[in-house]
Amino acid sequence: MGTIAVVGIETLDSKNFIELMHCFRDALNDHKENLNSLNVYPVPDGDTGSNMAATLNSVVNEIQSLGEDPELESVIGAVSHGSLMGARGNSGVIISQILRGFVSEIKRSDSSEEIDVDLFSKALSAASTAAYEAVGNPVEGTILTVVRETAEVVKNHAEENSNLLSVVQAGRDAAKSSLDSTPDLLPVLAKAGVVDAGGSGFLLLMDSLLYVINDTPIPEPEVLSTSVDSLILDVHDHASSSGTRYEVMYFLEAADDLIPDFKKAWSEIGDSIVVVGGENIWNCHVHTNDIGAAVEAGISIGKPYDIRVTDLFEEVAGNLHDHSHELNDPIGCSVIAVANGDGISEIFRSLGATRIVNGGQSMNPSTADLLEAVEATSSAHVIILPNNPNIVAVAKQVDSQTSKSVCVVETNNVTEGFASLLGYDPEATSEKNQAGMTQASHAVESGEITTAVRESSTDVAEIKKGDFLGLRKGKVIVVAKTITEAVKNLLTEMIADEHEILTLVSGEDSNPHETDQIVSWIRDEYGELEVEVHEGGQPLYPYYIGIE
Repeated sequence: MGTIAVVGIETLDSKNFIELMHCFRDALNDHKENLNSLNVYPVPDGDTGSNMAATLNSVVNEIQSLGEDPELESVIGAVSHGSLMGARGNSGVIISQILRGFVSEIKRSDSSEEIDVDLFSKALSAASTAAYEAVGNPVEGTILTVVRETAEVVKNHAEENSNLLSVVQAGRDAAKSSLDSTPDLLPVLAKAGVVDAGGSGFLLLMDSLLYVINDTPIPEPEVLSTSVDSLILDVHDHASSSGTRYEVMYFLEAADDLIPDFKKAWSEIGDSIVVVGGENIWNCHVHTNDIGAAVEAGISIGKPYDIRVTDLFEEVAGNLHDHSHELNDPIGCSVIAVANGDGISEIFRSLGATRIVNGGQSMNPSTADLLEAVEATSSAHVIILPNNPNIVAVAKQVDSQTSKSVCVVETNNVTEGFASLLGYDPEATSEKNQAGMTQASHAVESGEITTAVRESSTDVAEIKKGDFLGLRKGKVIVVAKTITEAVKNLLTEMIADEHEILTLVSGEDSNPHETDQIVSWIRDEYGELEVEVHEGGQPLYPYYIGIE
């Protein structure tokens, strides 16, 4: 490598650093399926490549919001904030902390315009330290090891060599060597015949650096053949040991000094704990069997939001369905939600729903459709959320058609369905969940906006075709000529002093301009009310409304 020591740029300025983030983002997107296929430890935890790519997409979007030619100080601020808010999954949160640790060292330095060899070395060491500090129980043989060993080699080379390319090349070689050794530290990797997925993602950061410094081509994704039998064995091994089935993630607004106690509380209910952030905003990740306790720990010290829950075992079963039917162990209680709209479906999944059956108003699924979903779950107990009064009776027919215990929570709309999942206990029986989830569903005040398809008469007003209707508990209480007028009048009828949170789910017939107008009006009229907006993509109903 000494023959190229005098080649390449000597420092990274703002422009170079922006190029680095773009290059790393593109490399992760190109390699994400390859990284996903490596993802076997400790339980396939979402998709490592997809999660890391999503995190860098957020970083790049944050940088682009700065405008043209931003200074390095602004760029590192965007990297820190974008990676924190955009991190998804365990791997995304860890790469977020690596980036945040790296730029925090740059922010502390005297140099505000460029990154030389010495600062690069210190920043990489800070990145490694930050990553280890974020993880509740660090495991060697993962991305943590790869980053630490890379930082150690970079530090040693930087003490003797001031050429950036030479030091980065040495770091890249160290990262590759460390990655190749991860199966020696983790038997599950050796069993599957792969290296660590997260460490492979970090190696792409070093490859991206070499590209920015010296136009060194980034390696093409490799075609991997991973043993399905090994992956299945890994899932069952993990299930018989720690047994943590659910990935819970959320953002948490809480004072920094309360976070150690929060981490301690989480350590008592789960593993794979990663908590990153600062200045009262935290991105929190845990694997657990007790979703409720994981959320309540956040509520006890602050305000959790954007809560996402993934059933890891169901995810594995889905990924390997074409290869094996041996993952259908009857574990816990699954939830099947009826939904129409990609955004609606994603929200249900994030709240813990195991499977989605396509359906809703004018698209009612059959008993056979629901039965097929029930039989496809890995649970002996199942809850069905019909989310429409016309589907309740059909859903109630399923229990008699299967050996599984199936109960129906009679949700009449999607916002009641969302609320019901706050009472969901994955380890409880379907009967117990039916009671708890039904009670939780009653805690939300639901409304809907739709369009009249024919003329009609109501106690409120005469309805003409094309009028916008505001429904409360299925009854028309507002008739208006414009969609914004309908929403405002409906909310005026629905909002009470005790309400704290309003959720607005936009459908395919809404538009961002009208949504912004509505949200602005809510904040002007009801300043203490927290507003959450989600893109549901549902047909026929421009807006679903839930008030808690």
